Amino acid sequence: MNIKLLVVGKTVKGFVEEAVNEYTKRLKHYINFSIEIIPDVKNASSLSPTQLKEQEATLILKHINPEDKVFLLDEHGKEYRSVEFADFLQKQINLSTKSLIFVIGGAFGLADVLKERYKDKISLSKMTFSHQMIRILFTEQLYRAFSIIKHEPYHNE
Repeated sequence: MNIKLLVVGKTVKGFVEEAVNEYTKRLKHYINFSIEIIPDVKNASSLSPTQLKEQEATLILKHINPEDKVFLLDEHGKEYRSVEFADFLQKQINLSTKSLIFVIGGAFGLADVLKERYKDKISLSKMTFSHQMIRILFTEQLYRAFSIIKHEPYHNE
């Protein structure tokens, strides 16, 4: 199985990039994982939040194939405890899911067109985090999930 994280815009904070790179490196021991960065929309400051999200959605859709299983990271999505998220991933592996895509929107979130097309949503918390911080939280939780699946000591419960 391949897991891809689609994100909008480059990381602007060095500590975010450093943390994401660390968990990405760790994940390589378990799974084929990649992060694909969708370029920022040009002239974004001249667009309304809705227009910006729609343009980002157009760019995101170009990176998704029809056979991909897509999950949006959205504050209104299903919440998992870490062990439950590991179980979710194990089920995807058992179902022989070839390509699992997780999508993080830009600063204003995800466009309605994406939310309508992809009904599966995951929330990392009821709190709101920057789209930059979500990259760290998600990659860490993905790493944690695989350490749980492999019965390694990273997760304490």
